Amino acid sequence: MSLDQLYQQIILDHSKARHGSGLAETPAPQGAATGQSHQLNPVCGDEVTLRLAVADGKVTQVSWDGAGCSISMASASVFSDLAEGMTVAEVHGVIDSFREVLRSRGKIPADPELLGDAAAFEGVARYAARVKCAMISWVAAEDALNQAS
Repeated sequence: MSLDQLYQQIILDHSKARHGSGLAETPAPQGAATGQSHQLNPVCGDEVTLRLAVADGKVTQVSWDGAGCSISMASASVFSDLAEGMTVAEVHGVIDSFREVLRSRGKIPADPELLGDAAAFEGVARYAARVKCAMISWVAAEDALNQAS
């Protein structure tokens, strides 16, 4: 299996088994600050609402709800797996790195050590119309994180 095939499989798996999907009804941990952001891509109809909680400088809870293409839904799933347990600074760094890779038009390779499964979206950078699909949940997360911090 080539790296491209592996990355495609990761995206397909996350689009089917959506980790973190369903906005958490359980309250955030005691003393946690929360943030929530709703983002819409009017061009293709992708829509994501992401909610997160921050306590003691760490992301303690990530949940989301959305509808859209497999890239946007898989990206939200990957983000929720990646961010939970990270410090606020680490999450901001990962978001910045993901954004840099996606905006590079394929010129900047993804660092799988930093991005984990999000490195699978490296190929999306070559398709300008799909960059917003992959970024929508990350933009929502950045907004929610700023609210909670």
